[in-house]
Amino acid sequence: MMADVAETDIVERVAASTGLPPGIAARVVDDVLAYYRTPTEDHVRRRHAELQAEGRKNAEIFPLIAAELRGRLVAAPVLSERQLRRIVYG
Repeated sequence: MMADVAETDIVERVAASTGLPPGIAARVVDDVLAYYRTPTEDHVRRRHAELQAEGRKNAEIFPLIAAELRGRLVAAPVLSERQLRRIVYG
């Protein structure tokens, strides 16, 4: 119930600050919240694949992902490069 109230407040704020209709603001908020609710393991795998597709090598990828995780709005646990490799490769 509290999450619904908070999300409603966020939707109202986004609608008021952007001029978006409430329905579109709700979809934007849902999309952003879904991004941040993604489990760490899924996020790491997705980012690894994206960075590999850009032609980057693991020596660059894993430190970059670790830095990104530290900067997330909802901080992920601190993961070593070894832990990140295990998430990606099992």
